[in-house]
Amino acid sequence: MSGRIYQNVVLQLKENTDRTIGVMDGEGVVIACSELSLIGQRWTEYVPVVNNASGALVSSEGKTFKALNGWGNQFDYAAFAFGENDISKAVCSVATVALNAAKAYYEEKHDRGSFIKDIISDNIMLGDIYMRAKELRVTADVARGVFVVRALKKGESVPTDVVQTMFPDRQNDFVLNIGDGDVVLVRQMPEGAGFRELNKIASSIEESLRSGTESTVVVGIGTIATHLRDLAKSYKEAQISIDVGKVFDTEKYVINYENLGIGRLIYQLPTTLCEMFLQEVFKKSEVKVWECRNCGHILVGTDAPEVCPVCAHPQAYFEVNAANY
Repeated sequence: MSGRIYQNVVLQLKENTDRTIGVMDGEGVVIACSELSLIGQRWTEYVPVVNNASGALVSSEGKTFKALNGWGNQFDYAAFAFGENDISKAVCSVATVALNAAKAYYEEKHDRGSFIKDIISDNIMLGDIYMRAKELRVTADVARGVFVVRALKKGESVPTDVVQTMFPDRQNDFVLNIGDGDVVLVRQMPEGAGFRELNKIASSIEESLRSGTESTVVVGIGTIATHLRDLAKSYKEAQISIDVGKVFDTEKYVINYENLGIGRLIYQLPTTLCEMFLQEVFKKSEVKVWECRNCGHILVGTDAPEVCPVCAHPQAYFEVNAANY
């Protein structure tokens, strides 16, 4: 976020108090201050003090600090006021309210996360994507994976802060709250990444959110988006992965769209009709669903293939995922 926004707020507050006030970033650098000579100074000794306060007011060495709203356990910005008495604490609290309001307004109009959210929600025209990407300096043509994380129990929400902590690079990775409790991760992928890398990321999310040994979420994976305009398509695929997974395999907690097979074709039917279709077509059949234990690739047939077509591991790596449906 631009320090100029904070500096404008600080200068307005300066007219109503005799205390020196300002903003320090997460690395301890003063990026805005009513005393201009302090801008650019590095106060790294106060960073752990603010982090340990967990968002509360905290005083140290003649200064009072309060972290601004943000993600995770580490603060991004903190307001400060010189002094440790009640007046300084009140000034710091008022400054925090004003700075948070300015931060929210700025992010609504210019934040990269809001931009990505508009794309996957189809709330932005195709022509505007290119213009906004250039304004926000978001690279348009890099590979990105889209993951939808959904709580297994209805009414529960996914702990966004845990996912955000796992992927702290806010310049390239985006953790978004969308819909009724879903958390969406849009992660920039290395060149040449594919099926295996996507599954590895999704599995790490599912494992990190477990309660003991029990899974609490299901993670849907879309195909890799090679351009910003493809994010909406990949997001819908990740959603479909979860919805179709409810019909095919209720015990699977990481579901890749590329593994759905016939599920993609019958997804347009209502869930009850999908279930009836499977029961009628595969009743008393020897058809089984085989899954490669190495890469997770899924095939439907009476026998496992001699070699996995994805990772080239031998037939022994295949196990029955579902039999006779």
